[in-house]
Amino acid sequence: MSERPVPADRPIPLEDLVRLRRVRDRIDREYRQPLDVPALAAGVGLSAGHLSRLFRRAYGESPYAYLMTRRIERAMSLLRGGRMSVTEVCFEVGGSSLGTFSTRFTELVGMPPSVYRDRAGRDPDGLPTCVVRHATRPIRNREASGPGQVLR
Repeated sequence: MSERPVPADRPIPLEDLVRLRRVRDRIDREYRQPLDVPALAAGVGLSAGHLSRLFRRAYGESPYAYLMTRRIERAMSLLRGGRMSVTEVCFEVGGSSLGTFSTRFTELVGMPPSVYRDRAGRDPDGLPTCVVRHATRPIRNREASGPGQVLR
């Protein structure tokens, strides 16, 4: 295992960047599965703590936060479709608790999933998927713009 600490003022070694990319790719592929940081770390030969530190340094968020963002993005897409209940969407994207899912969704999107589903049903049709995805990407509170900018 490569457990050498990387000082904050030095670049992350290429071998660790490759490992981080593997972890991120696995999260993107398997977001529905019950993933946890120790399992992700074991898959690339790192300790959970070292993986978390490197991942946060490289991507600006923890592996768990990245996983939750992927799940919420997929949930937003399913809710825009309007064919599934919030509970069905929660379990479809890998959630195990409707309460936790709703809380996290509200934190990232700024409104509860049921309100999002109702509002998304009134959005104009015909917009390219890439535009919808960009405009509706979850934004963490710490990433939100300062005063003077209106957020939906």
